[in-house]
Parts: sequence; C-alpha cells; structure tokens
Amino acid sequence: MSAQEIDEYLAALDEPKRGTLAQLRATIVSIVPDAEQGMSYRLPAFRLRGKTIAGFAAFTHHLSYLPHSGSVIARLGEETEVYAKTKGSLHFPVDTPLPEKLVKKLLDARIAEAFGPSR
Repeated sequence: MSAQEIDEYLAALDEPKRGTLAQLRATIVSIVPDAEQGMSYRLPAFRLRGKTIAGFAAFTHHLSYLPHSGSVIARLGEETEVYAKTKGSLHFPVDTPLPEKLVKKLLDARIAEAFGPSR
C-alpha cells in the first residue's frame, strides 16, 4: 500500500470533490495515525494491522465513505439517517465533508468489529 496512490487518485478529481475527500483523508489520518494508506478495489483505503478499516470514493453526483463492512453503517442508525446509504457505503455531498465526530464513530465501530472493543 502506498499513500502516493491516494495522492494520485485525489489529483485526478476536480474541485470540490478533491478538497472534500482530502479533508476526509486528513480526518481519518488524525483519528488513526498508524493506518496504512493505499488502494483497495481501485479506491482509496486505510488498513490497520492488515485489515481494511475505511475508504472513500468519488462519483458523479456524490462522495462515499466506505467502512469495508456491511454492518457498521446500520449500527450507527440515527447518526447516519440524514445521509443516503447502502449497506456498505455512506453517501455525502461533493462539497460538504462528513463531520469529524461521525467519522470517528464510523472508525471506532469498524475497528471494534475488526479487533474487538479495545484497539
């Protein structure tokens, strides 16, 4: 995995997508600084101790946060209800970053799922 791959992914995007996803990336790194950055399924991803714990993607009309789990978003029910979503992705506007508090909860839920309640 290489952080440069995410740099290249972001560089290929137009604004405001690039800036919004760059902010999401910075938020993830600030919450889980020891996560490895790279690509998974040709999309930006973050791995912790060999397990993918988060990712993101840009689409034509929205951006997505990808927890790499089919149960994390559902587990946060009320906190994610204002967003369009699928079982494995949380959709948000191209010009509105996800709140840091929500990103932390998404990461905490995925990390607890992957490794147990304590990191």
